[in-house]
Amino acid sequence: MAYVARWIDKSEHTRYNAFLAKDPKGHVLQSWEWGEIKSRTGWKPWRLVIEENKEIVAVASILERKIPVVGIPIFYVSRGPIVDWNNVALSDLVLAEIRKLAKTRGAIFLKIDPDVPSSEKELEQYLRSRGFSSAESGKGFEGVQPKYVFRLDISPNEETLLANMQQKTRYNIRLATKKGVTIRQGTRDDLPKFYEVLKETTERDKFLVRAYSYFEDLYDSLVPVGLGKLFVAEYEGEIISGTLAFVIGDKAWYIYGASSNAHRNVMPNYLIQWEMIRWAKSLGCTMYDFRGVPGHLTEDNPLYGLYRFKKGFNGEYTEFIGEWDLVYRPAIYFLWNHLEPIYSDVIKGIIGKLRRTRRR
Repeated sequence: MAYVARWIDKSEHTRYNAFLAKDPKGHVLQSWEWGEIKSRTGWKPWRLVIEENKEIVAVASILERKIPVVGIPIFYVSRGPIVDWNNVALSDLVLAEIRKLAKTRGAIFLKIDPDVPSSEKELEQYLRSRGFSSAESGKGFEGVQPKYVFRLDISPNEETLLANMQQKTRYNIRLATKKGVTIRQGTRDDLPKFYEVLKETTERDKFLVRAYSYFEDLYDSLVPVGLGKLFVAEYEGEIISGTLAFVIGDKAWYIYGASSNAHRNVMPNYLIQWEMIRWAKSLGCTMYDFRGVPGHLTEDNPLYGLYRFKKGFNGEYTEFIGEWDLVYRPAIYFLWNHLEPIYSDVIKGIIGKLRRTRRR
């Protein structure tokens, strides 16, 4: 029987997410809820399903956003599409359906960054054969989504996981417990304190943070439906560290982390990661993703401490295939590629200046 492609509405929300939960490459950034979150930050989600014998075999959540000034849209499929890329006919159909939508909407290009390691050269060859080109930015963690992460197989028992960690990591987990640090799952009432500590973290480490309302939206959209969880570390009755995790199916991701300048010597960040791993295991997860680390860095890099912290848990250093663009309107795409970096730098500079002014 032939494949059937359909654009779906919220009546199929549960069925759509159920496919993501069971697919090996299913990702929370392709979930229905993530599309709704992004819809409140200027993106419009479109959800595509491909069926065979009335069973879903591939999905894509396409985010559409109009670029500033000119108002022409771009398409982005974050950590997707979710398709068996080895099935050429199925992959071609997914791309063909997105192209049809792009033509209708007047989109400039489609950006994808599949959850596929760079070692899978067959996908790179396939994408190039279909007109995609690499769109590596080389900034920050190398893209919209991190290109380099640590991923830990958490299917072994807890004793084995601890034994496989670096000695210093095990020591710091136990030290935090000995010093009286406690970890609990956070509630909605903990969100303001989490954000306060997060701002403290961003000021210390010199990176930008989204508005508090965004984290309210993350919590309210993901935690009640079981796709997210807030964790807090307490010491002497005070929240000194916090994290936000995402989960779908048998996969969990550490997304945001916050740590106070106070009491860093009691090592709350080590213990909170361990408790998040234990939580993910309790849900039946087999993969825990520590998220982004810089690529190819040396010990003199300012971010090397972050790399060393995550490496200590013995995850596998994973490089993804990265970002790929399929251009529909070449002339406008050329202008976008040259003007967007300038626009982004100007906006970030203005935001940074405003925040420095507020602190004075």
